[in-house]
Amino acid sequence: MTERLKDKVALIVGGARGIGKGIALRFAEEGARLVLADSEAEAGQATADELGVPFIGTDISQMADAEAAVTLALTHHGRLDIIVQNAGVYPWQLIENTSTDDWDRVMAVNLRGTFNATRAALVPMKAQRSGRMLYTSSITGPHVTSPGHGHYSATKAGINGFIRAAALEFSGYGITVNGVEPGNILTEAIQQHRGAAYIKNMEDSIPLGRLGSPRDVANAFLFLASDDASYITGTTIVVDGGQLLPEGKDFRMAPP
Repeated sequence: MTERLKDKVALIVGGARGIGKGIALRFAEEGARLVLADSEAEAGQATADELGVPFIGTDISQMADAEAAVTLALTHHGRLDIIVQNAGVYPWQLIENTSTDDWDRVMAVNLRGTFNATRAALVPMKAQRSGRMLYTSSITGPHVTSPGHGHYSATKAGINGFIRAAALEFSGYGITVNGVEPGNILTEAIQQHRGAAYIKNMEDSIPLGRLGSPRDVANAFLFLASDDASYITGTTIVVDGGQLLPEGKDFRMAPP
């Protein structure tokens, strides 16, 4: 490996499984010193043990938990160079069946959690006048959506707006703020909760012919966390295998 993150301290919120675990594995390969945080204590601790890094149980919707995660990074490593806010929930609910409590829970984790992680990480990053703030957004919300994803779509579109505002406000401190917009990624959750028919339908809609892997997403995060992206802020990278490109269903060209 190229050690693109050698000795950089990275806190990954939502690092227990799926995309978050993929980011943790990729960052570790490139020399980062990690701290993992997640609301799933058992899975989070297992991933942390696999990597030999500290773990803290974290409900990112609570500011105190966000601050505790940042404090753990500072206690173990003395600084914080990168924060990845990947924690999120995406229950399938039609708008007409969504209660205000349902709505508030998705907003609390996905959108308030983004704010909490940012405010907590800003303290040390502002003091050291450097840092990378990175967020998992989605193509769902900013570009596309589907029935049952009203609250989720609203949060991801909101995250993109927040990224741009934070990038402006923090630019004077040497902090860059960016995000990644995954398309359909083959995680454990997708396999468990969406099923084979959903996966096949998505594969048929993606020009590259497959769902992405957590590593595909992690590679985009790695670029944004590295010095290669030092002049990039306030933007997102779409990682979707070309899913956003077709105008209709009949987009595949016959081979010669």
